[in-house]
Amino acid sequence: MAQQVEPVTTHDLAAPPQTKRRRLRVRGTSITLLKEVRERAQVDLGFDVEYELLEFVDCQRRAALEPESYDIYEQCFHNLDIVWFWGALQPIDTKRIHDWDKITDLSKAGGISKYAWRGHGDAPVRKLYVQPGGFLGPKQGRYISMLPTVHNMDSFGFDTRVFGNGDVRAPSWSWLLDRRAKGRIALVDEPAIGLFDAALAAEAAGELQFTDVSNMTIAEIDALMALLEDRRRQGYFCATWRNANEAAELVLQDRVSVQSMWSPVYSNMGKMAETFVEAAPIEGYRAWHGGASLSRHLQGAQLEMGYEYLNWWLDGYAGAVMARQGYYMSAPERTKSALAPEDWAYWYEGAPAGRDLLGPSGGVVVKAGARRAGGSYQDRANRIAVWNTVMEEYN
Repeated sequence: MAQQVEPVTTHDLAAPPQTKRRRLRVRGTSITLLKEVRERAQVDLGFDVEYELLEFVDCQRRAALEPESYDIYEQCFHNLDIVWFWGALQPIDTKRIHDWDKITDLSKAGGISKYAWRGHGDAPVRKLYVQPGGFLGPKQGRYISMLPTVHNMDSFGFDTRVFGNGDVRAPSWSWLLDRRAKGRIALVDEPAIGLFDAALAAEAAGELQFTDVSNMTIAEIDALMALLEDRRRQGYFCATWRNANEAAELVLQDRVSVQSMWSPVYSNMGKMAETFVEAAPIEGYRAWHGGASLSRHLQGAQLEMGYEYLNWWLDGYAGAVMARQGYYMSAPERTKSALAPEDWAYWYEGAPAGRDLLGPSGGVVVKAGARRAGGSYQDRANRIAVWNTVMEEYN
């Protein structure tokens, strides 16, 4: 008699082993932690990328105090000192950075050869290389504190209905204290950024003079604060802001005639874009440079993932996303390969837009025929007056 075989049911089959997907945790700000970047990185790298988006000061504080809670720290060089000297980060081996030789002199050599106007303050090279004893400085070596990535030259936006189109009188930082805009002036609320906008304005207006605008003395800080308080009491300022969305909202509500501005705001102004434009100040730009660092706890396979992510940032795609919101990348030739010729010509070469250009989210951010304020990458880089800086008297 044949043996009867019981039918196999679904619950009798052993479930396949669950493979936990690898994960890399990135702590940073709205400058680089964009949805488009994260999603593409996950596809290209084959592991999850988890973003934790914070404001500048909170991001810096938590990175210093909680190094085990993140893998990658994405910030600006002027927000590096405290995190580095608290021992929260580990040196990056440039021999493991595939495109290290493609990074520009502006980022890794202080603009010594190609970029002539070096500017005051925390230029990235001054905090880039790990020196003997673990300090940071400009003397080149194998190990670095932060991989230089995205950067820009910032200025301010102004209302042409108040200040004209800039052809007759070149835009000046002094406009941030100009009586014509009284009651309609806004500044960025971040001490390593907005303070220098105010200082450049005070110097340009002939109100104050600084020995080194990037490293003010206590007396100079007191004088600047007294000037700002005087203008505040007179009703010059209408607001401060902490991120690009808040700055854009002030323009959309038609509350400002001049204010500190970041590049992405200019593509988010609706009809106000016809009258509110970017300045190329005669005194030069306030520049900043961002990058990515490795948390001290990374080792083994997790450290390898960290290096994969750093190398991916220089690969081209991330640089193209940054370009379409007005930012530059430290390895521009790699970015060029990922951009359409019309995008490269407008954002990097300063040429008129050959067609309508799209931003990271797919909307039109530049109209055909428009030209970028300040010209080409090299033109703008040659006119840096000061870098965002954490001064000796920062506290």
